Amino acid sequence: MHFDTLIRGGTIIDGTGRERYAADVGLRGDRIAAIGALEGAQASHTLDATGKIIAPGLIDVHTHADGWLLKTPNLECKTSQGFTTEVLMSDGISYAPVTPHSWREWFVYLRSLNALVPEDYEGWHSIADYQALLDRRTAQNVISEIPYANLRVLAAGWKRGPLDDSQIKIIRREVEKEMDAGAVGISTGLDYVSECFATTDELVEVCAAMAPWRGLYVTHVRYKKGTLAGVKEAVEIGERAGVPVHISHLKAGTAAEAEEILAYVDRVAVHAVDFSFDIYPYSAGSTMFNYLLPYEVWEDGPLRVIEKLSDPVIRERTALLLECFPLPPEKIRFAWCPGEENLRHRGQSLAQIAAALGKSPADTVCDMVIEENLAALSVLEGGDDRLIDPFLQHDKFMLGTDGIYFPNGQVHPRVYGSAPRMLGPLVRDRKLFTLEAAVQKMSGIPAERFGLTDRGEVREGAIADLVVFDPITVTDRATHADPHQLSIGINHVLTSGIEVFATGRAITLPGPQQPGRALRYKG
Repeated sequence: MHFDTLIRGGTIIDGTGRERYAADVGLRGDRIAAIGALEGAQASHTLDATGKIIAPGLIDVHTHADGWLLKTPNLECKTSQGFTTEVLMSDGISYAPVTPHSWREWFVYLRSLNALVPEDYEGWHSIADYQALLDRRTAQNVISEIPYANLRVLAAGWKRGPLDDSQIKIIRREVEKEMDAGAVGISTGLDYVSECFATTDELVEVCAAMAPWRGLYVTHVRYKKGTLAGVKEAVEIGERAGVPVHISHLKAGTAAEAEEILAYVDRVAVHAVDFSFDIYPYSAGSTMFNYLLPYEVWEDGPLRVIEKLSDPVIRERTALLLECFPLPPEKIRFAWCPGEENLRHRGQSLAQIAAALGKSPADTVCDMVIEENLAALSVLEGGDDRLIDPFLQHDKFMLGTDGIYFPNGQVHPRVYGSAPRMLGPLVRDRKLFTLEAAVQKMSGIPAERFGLTDRGEVREGAIADLVVFDPITVTDRATHADPHQLSIGINHVLTSGIEVFATGRAITLPGPQQPGRALRYKG
C-alpha cells in the first residue's frame, strides 16, 4: 500500500464532534485515501504525528483577506493558525462585483481594510471572475459571499434613498447570477457605505432572490442602532425572505447585554429561522477609522468624501457622533495608515493623538481621513475577554476571525491568534469546551453551514485539508502591543494534501500553481 503522504502515530479529532481516536492517515493526491493502522504502508512523504492531534483544516467564516490572497501566495498569519479555507467578501463590501466606472472608488474605500492598490487591478468584474483569479494562486481555498453594497452601487450608485423597481430587479438578477456561479449567499454590513441606506423591505426583497439556492444571509447588523435591535431585524429579513440567517461577529459589551442577546437567540431566533453566528475570542474590535464619520459623507461615493470633510457642519456632526459612540476617544486606538507621517501614531488612542496635535477628536478624525485618503484603521478597545465566553460556548457559534492584516500596522491580534486561542487556552485553561467541540466549531460546523462539500471532516474520501497540532502546547502569542507573533503548537498544515505550513514557517510551492482552490457553495 503506497501513499503520497502518510501521517503516522496521531490522534484524530475528525470535526464531527465524536471522541478522538488513534489512527494513521494516508493521502493520495488531494484526498484522504485511508484511515487506520497503516503500519506496513509506504509513502513518498511521512509526517510523524506522535502525541499530536490530526484535525480537519480550519475554516475562517469572516475574513478580510480578499486582497491579500490575490497578492500573497501564502498568508502566513492565517496558515500558521491552521486555516485552509477563507470565506471572502464579508460585511457587504469587497472588490467585486465592480464595473469599469466603479472599481477605483472601491479600491479607495477598501484600502483601510485590505491590500489592493490601483496597480493591482486585473480587469475583473464579477465575483466569479475574482474567484477564478484566486484559484490555485494561494495556499488556501476560498469561497465568496455576495457583498450587498457592491450590488447596490452597481444598480443605483452611492446615493441615499429607496431603490426603484428597476434597481431592485437589477440587484435580484445579479444575485441569481452569482448564486448560479457558486456564491454562498448575500453579505451585508449595515453600518457601511451605501448599504447603510438600505431598508428592511429592500433587503427582504433582495434576499428572497437567493431562496431557491438556500443561500445564506450573512449580516453585520445595524450595530450602531443596537446589537439586539439589529439581530431582530436580521431575523425578520430571514423569516420574510425564506432564507437562513448568520450574524457576523456577534458579541456584547456587558454581561447583562450578552444574557439579553442570547436569551433572544434561544427563545426566538432559532425557532423563527435557521440561525447561526460567528465571533472571535477577543472583546476588542477593529474597523476602518472612517466608521466614525456620519453616513451623509458617503452619499456621493468615496471619491467625494474628502471635500465634504472640510465642511464645518460635517465636522460638527462628527463631534456629535463621537459623543454617542459607545467608546470614548481614549479607547479608540489608531492602528495603521499608508502614510509615514501619521503612522507614527499607531498604537496611540484618538484622545492621545488629538492632544498631541492640539485638535478636537472630531477634527483629528476628519484630518486623518483626509490626509490618508480614507485609508486608516482603528482598534476599538473592549472589556474583559471573558465577556465573549457565553457566545463561544453557544451551539450556534462558529469561529470568524474578522482579521485585518497590515504588516506594518499595530493590528488586532485576532488575525494571528484566534484559532490557537480556541484550541489551547480556552480548552486547557479556561475549560470552556472540549477540544473535540473546539475543532468542530472551526471545521465541521462551518463546512456544513457554508456549503463546503467534502471539507471540514477527517474521513476517507474527503479532501485532504488537514492540521496537525500539539494539544499540550498550542497557544496564541499575539498581543495588542505586539500583534505580529505567530502562534505555537501548530506543526503541519495541508491544503489538498500539500503542506503549506510546517516547523514554524509558511511553505510556498515553486511556480504559479498553489494548492488553494476556488470553491462553490454546495459544489
